[in-house]
Amino acid sequence: MSTQSASDRPPKVTTQTVVEMKQQQEKISMLTAYDYTMAKIVDQAGIDVILVGDSASNVMAGHETTVPMTMDHMLYHASCVVRAVDRALVIADLPFMSYQVTAKEALISSGRMMKEAGVHGVKLEGGAVISDTIKRIVDAGIPVMGHLGLTPQSIYKFGTYKVRAKEEAEADQLLMDAKTLEECGVFSIVLEKIPSVLAAEVTRSVSVPTIGIGAGPECDGQVLVLHDMLGLNKEFRPRFLRRYADLHSTMTDAVQQYIKDVKSVDFPGKDEQY
Repeated sequence: MSTQSASDRPPKVTTQTVVEMKQQQEKISMLTAYDYTMAKIVDQAGIDVILVGDSASNVMAGHETTVPMTMDHMLYHASCVVRAVDRALVIADLPFMSYQVTAKEALISSGRMMKEAGVHGVKLEGGAVISDTIKRIVDAGIPVMGHLGLTPQSIYKFGTYKVRAKEEAEADQLLMDAKTLEECGVFSIVLEKIPSVLAAEVTRSVSVPTIGIGAGPECDGQVLVLHDMLGLNKEFRPRFLRRYADLHSTMTDAVQQYIKDVKSVDFPGKDEQY
């Protein structure tokens, strides 16, 4: 039984916390997680925000895009993460076609994510085109994180994962979209793979925090996919990714040593049996 008192525990991060962090010019740290074990490690390490991303489609299920993820998939991953977390703010992606059809359907999807998985908010991709949807969700008391720039659920529309909003017209639209999302009541906005100069302008132009991924250092915070930054994925090497570990090599070495020990009858040893 834990002897740690409630007063000793670090305060829980809330949507208001991250807004205050922007106001106080404290950078926000955010990582993805998709299961209990990894989420527990990330939370105990002190991360501010955990995103249960639909990137689980890529790193957990092996799909080429995020499109195949369903509500049931996301509810499963999100509930696993929530059970592990004591401090971090947990936000979950609404998967493709769970919010694009009608605002009513989006509200139902968001409600399920809050009630069944226990997350603290949801993330939606898109700008002004989904403004009515975001208002409907926010008005129901559900925190919403926006997502602009490269929006992976629309990959078949874009046809590429290249940097977005490099041209003036698209950059102007993105800035307007960010202001629209702020007006709709989002508590933060992810900016993915856009020019750093534009990300800085957006960050200055809105009162809510911006979280960058491939959007430069001027955002109010940063997010990476956990499996990428830990070096579990060898193939994915975008410019914006910094690898903080090489767990692919570490795990490969450990498995190979285990195989060797089993075959040589070195494992289990005298102290590893009953």
